[in-house]
Amino acid sequence: MGVEPENTLRSFVHAERAGMDAIELDLHLTEDGALAVMHDADVDRTTDGTGPINEKTLSELRELDAGQGERVPVFEEVLDAVRSPVQAEIKDAAAARALAEVMLRRGLTDRVEVSSFHDEAVAEIARLVPGVRTVLIASRWQGDVVDRAKAVGAATLALNIRRLTLEVTELAHAEGLKVIGWVVNTQDHLRLARALRLDGATTDYPEIRRAGRFTA
Repeated sequence: MGVEPENTLRSFVHAERAGMDAIELDLHLTEDGALAVMHDADVDRTTDGTGPINEKTLSELRELDAGQGERVPVFEEVLDAVRSPVQAEIKDAAAARALAEVMLRRGLTDRVEVSSFHDEAVAEIARLVPGVRTVLIASRWQGDVVDRAKAVGAATLALNIRRLTLEVTELAHAEGLKVIGWVVNTQDHLRLARALRLDGATTDYPEIRRAGRFTA
């Protein structure tokens, strides 16, 4: 997030107070099976620690500073800290089963939408959590991206706004899929999102939401 330490409770509360339609977060599994909320596979960029998340226990992650004194949160802490709808991105495909357990236990199919770059993770969460809404994410893609989304049961495609075209958007819409663009952080990208008639967009700057529907 562009205005608060990334993937921290502080950033999610800020996004909710700014009136975002939903909050996007990223999930990895710790060594002891906790759902850690962090974008990267290692802690080097966003904390004062080093090393892969999957080689650290939750208690070891808790000792790290994730920015301005914030700590690395776990998924359920975020759910308890905000009331907004959540888009949970599975960064580590191994996290799908752990996420499914939390969603089933807490009855989260109406509140939590699940996304991933990994086709297998999208397919697995759909199998494990009946009725879950899923999103297939892509940065670079071939002409089969719509077919890929349909094959894993995704209802939405999240595509890189810098490479997204009207042709792809119209093809997805014709197949009944929604399309959201990421990351819309500039007025030029916002104008493009409108021109492409997207169903939504993600942004690092919540204040831009007054011009459209966004997740942060």
